[in-house]
Amino acid sequence: MATCYRHPERETGVSCSSCGRPICPDCMTPTSVGMRCPECSRERTKVKTAAHIARGSEPVATYAIIAINVLAYLGSGQGFGGGGGGGSAFRQGALYGPAIADQHEYWRLVTSGFLHFGFFHIALNMYFIYVLGRLLEPSLGRARFVAVYFASLLMGSFGALLLTPGALTAGASGAAFGLLGCAVVVARSRGIDLWSSGLGATLLINLAFGLTVRGISIGGHLGGLVGGLIAGWLVVEFGERRGQRLLPLAGCAVLGAVGIAGAIAVSGMSGLLPNGVGFF
Repeated sequence: MATCYRHPERETGVSCSSCGRPICPDCMTPTSVGMRCPECSRERTKVKTAAHIARGSEPVATYAIIAINVLAYLGSGQGFGGGGGGGSAFRQGALYGPAIADQHEYWRLVTSGFLHFGFFHIALNMYFIYVLGRLLEPSLGRARFVAVYFASLLMGSFGALLLTPGALTAGASGAAFGLLGCAVVVARSRGIDLWSSGLGATLLINLAFGLTVRGISIGGHLGGLVGGLIAGWLVVEFGERRGQRLLPLAGCAVLGAVGIAGAIAVSGMSGLLPNGVGFF
């Protein structure tokens, strides 16, 4: 029979539910999760939620990204009542494989991530980025957050062209999915439960939405998600665990370069939707 760690002369069959040390009746403190020893009962149980990812600074880069998207939307000639994305600025900036392969219009890999098909499209994406940005940017730091965002955007362009290079595609969802993937990696590294925090459900719902709604560029979503997962791993592994400041940024830059190279390589291929539009 074990003896109480504070009273060795007393035998007991009860252990502290927190530290596991044997305790006698005089040392037991009843709690909602069992008996605790005097030391553990004085400590508050730390509950980790998604809010623990953040550190409490203003997400300036998030606001700037949203502002650029809104200005690009208005500048594309759609206004708040637009819905077709038919302006010349939109056609010259959206993702389109033949234009990249034949006319070498490589800027489309970036500009397509700031253009949208209609008010509902941009409103949904900006809300998504706002929520994830307020969660991630204070935690990662401004530079790393921006690096993750653009690496995910470029990987999203790669994914969209890989599946539908002949479709006119635009939207910030590739970058937004990347932020979600990065949030999942960061949350897991900090012991935050994905389901109680809502990150797991959000990921599954958005993936299901992309697979079931016609016209959505699933390649853009998956490409951005993969990019965000990799970028998140780079930030956690080299930035947080090894204390490196530049390696996560360099890794995201390499990841973005891979997205550019891959997008250019597949831009001339025939896609699943050779003539059409896709939004992400």
